Amino acid sequence: MARTPASGTQHALRAGDYEAVIASVGATLRSLTHRGRDLVVPFDADEVRPAHRGATLAPWPNRVVDGAYSFGGRQFQLALTEPARSHALHGLATWLDFEAIDKGPDHVTLAAVVQPQTAYPWRIIVITRFELGPDGLTQSVTARNESTEPAPWGTGPHPYLVAGDGRVDDWTLELPAQQVLAVTPDRLIPTELVGVDAEDPERFDFRTARRIGAAEIDHAYTGLVRDDDGTTTVRVTVADGTGVSMSWDSACPWVQVHTADKPEPAQSRLGLAVEPMTCAPDAFNASRYAYDAGLIVVEPEASATASWRIAAIA
Repeated sequence: MARTPASGTQHALRAGDYEAVIASVGATLRSLTHRGRDLVVPFDADEVRPAHRGATLAPWPNRVVDGAYSFGGRQFQLALTEPARSHALHGLATWLDFEAIDKGPDHVTLAAVVQPQTAYPWRIIVITRFELGPDGLTQSVTARNESTEPAPWGTGPHPYLVAGDGRVDDWTLELPAQQVLAVTPDRLIPTELVGVDAEDPERFDFRTARRIGAAEIDHAYTGLVRDDDGTTTVRVTVADGTGVSMSWDSACPWVQVHTADKPEPAQSRLGLAVEPMTCAPDAFNASRYAYDAGLIVVEPEASATASWRIAAIA
């Protein structure tokens, strides 16, 4: 029997000029290319996925502060999976091995079950579909609540986008967001929403496309400006105008942007994390905040779906 790679079963997709590989562990986008050019930071099939690179985040994206929350009149304590900051990070599905329930040359649908557990006592079927087409790679994520009680829910992806040669500093970013979520500098605990031009526009305001430079960002944005069809698009480009875009609709009113700063210079700022999210960081504690954190509550036997698309700017 052939040995399964560390990142799980590999699902290779191809359509036109696009190729992608989806790894089953965490329903992870392991690589995506257009005419051989990387659109996301890839990793090897037999490598343990670094830094949630390309993972599907569920049943929450981002952080639950201190791993503690209340829901339905009960208190819960999640495992602290971001020990340096003492938070529960990026949900419970990132290390689940998703099973393929439908597959073709240009698409794959994967499913896994978040089983009821002490800190999240709901059974959620997570179904995600990846499909390549002329407009790029589209991923959708659906949660189906198979419990007898309503369940808190959120989702999002975690790709590190690559515009082209160089690193984050060299690329131009267009981010049509009017507000950014201020956080504490040490633990990234949300505090308040502010205008992107209110306190440090050089760091946060990319409504007009400009070079990222030395800006260090690990923040959630909202107040997204949408096209006539309701779509928000983030674009990351190099000097000749080529690059990569990521688009999504109103199912994701938030987006986390991270310049991927790492202590090791060789691994730092290799790609720009752009993470559309159905809810804000720490949305499981939405009642703490003066803004709408966007927590989704999925009723028994009901579903919730969100989707996004990554495409080349040729």
